[in-house]
Amino acid sequence: MPDTIKPRTTLKILLTALGLVAGLAIGKIAFSPKAPENSAAGQSPGLRTGLEQYAPKRFSERNEEIIIRHFFKDRRGGFFVDVGAYHYRDGSNTYYLDKYLDWKGIAIDANGEFAQGYREHRPRTTFYNFFVSDKSDEKAEFYIVRDPGHLTKSTAAPEFVIGRKTEEVKVPTITLNDLLAKHDVRKIDFLNIDIELWEPHALAGFDIEKYRPDLVCVEAHRQVRDQLLAYFGAHDYVRLDHYFLFDQRNWYFTPKGRYQELSDISY
Repeated sequence: MPDTIKPRTTLKILLTALGLVAGLAIGKIAFSPKAPENSAAGQSPGLRTGLEQYAPKRFSERNEEIIIRHFFKDRRGGFFVDVGAYHYRDGSNTYYLDKYLDWKGIAIDANGEFAQGYREHRPRTTFYNFFVSDKSDEKAEFYIVRDPGHLTKSTAAPEFVIGRKTEEVKVPTITLNDLLAKHDVRKIDFLNIDIELWEPHALAGFDIEKYRPDLVCVEAHRQVRDQLLAYFGAHDYVRLDHYFLFDQRNWYFTPKGRYQELSDISY
């Protein structure tokens, strides 16, 4: 009896193991991100979202460019405001919109060294050298990082530059409301904010009800997340949580009405 049971038991174990392996393989195919043939590893969003048709990213630091293009479906001729814009191309969330989709916009950065690049390479984008805050016509202390390994970390928050070689400069402040009024802006399609913990201050000087951007991409450091959620919730904006898988550094918000329209779309 033991001699006949043992082979059957072994066969049952083998079949169970094969079933588990097959199940895992099917699950991986159905739910894992699928990279296009021409994309770099780790850059392509997933099969079930539709983002793969916009991959790989070309200019943004991470997947921001892919998400923005996916949201707008490569719509042409929009208007953006880029706060903390940095370099005209490298690490830019708006360069693709400008260069390939004929968008116009405003780029704002407290580091005026980037101005020439915008003048020479992005004539559709107007660059302003200001520190965006909740008050205009003041002077902000801004730290420009001179460490070649961390050039993107220039900031007004001194804790971000501890141990790094920096240059401290005084930069005039302005609210988004004042700057947009001077530029005679009536509507914003896309708002990008990346200013290292100063995002709540910038939003405090912005009339989101008036300009009602269709999409807001805002850097969400742990220290300011509660403030961001409170601000956007108070103005009937919804966070687009389906983008979490592809960008863990930024949060994306859209008006509740726009979100309800998107809810019928399969991601």
